[in-house]
Amino acid sequence: MKLNLDPIQLCEIIAQTDLSLTQKENPVRGWCVSDAAPPLIDCVIRLTKLLDTPQDIPFLAPLIIREIYYRLLTDQQGEAIRQIAIAGSNMQRIAEVIQQIKVDFTKPLRIEELAEQANMSAASFHRHFKAVTSMSPLQYQKQLRLLTARQMMLAEAIDATQAAYRVGYESTSQFSREYSRMFGAPPIRDMERLRVS
Repeated sequence: MKLNLDPIQLCEIIAQTDLSLTQKENPVRGWCVSDAAPPLIDCVIRLTKLLDTPQDIPFLAPLIIREIYYRLLTDQQGEAIRQIAIAGSNMQRIAEVIQQIKVDFTKPLRIEELAEQANMSAASFHRHFKAVTSMSPLQYQKQLRLLTARQMMLAEAIDATQAAYRVGYESTSQFSREYSRMFGAPPIRDMERLRVS
């Protein structure tokens, strides 16, 4: 199950409860994994059971989703959820930069420009980016490029040289080295392995 979080609804819930928006913001990861508490599991089960009674979905689903938001905000990952809702939070500013990197991943990264976009110093931006993604901006871009290249080679049957240039690499040998490091085999062998399995 996937639920896209609505920052406006999260803000409304925060404002209506004693979940303070003025708490000190602590660095949180953009990807969090934890056990779901029984009340949250109950909400999710009730939401999926609405599929048995489609006529109830328009009225009950928004209420249950609102309860899911509340449970998420009060659970152990609540700080990360709160930062999604807070305009101008470090998490939100880094998320906007990540979106920009995804759009322009073939272009060279300029850390100073990204930091300026996030309204942070370069050192602060680097620290917050790593706290959210567990990697540096350059590592993030490299991973994005390599994953996209792999997908292109598999789906479009293009060779490694074409893929390398299309995702922004200027050196095919560098592409091949970094590809091997990430996927455990050079592009040709990796494609052979993927096409067989």
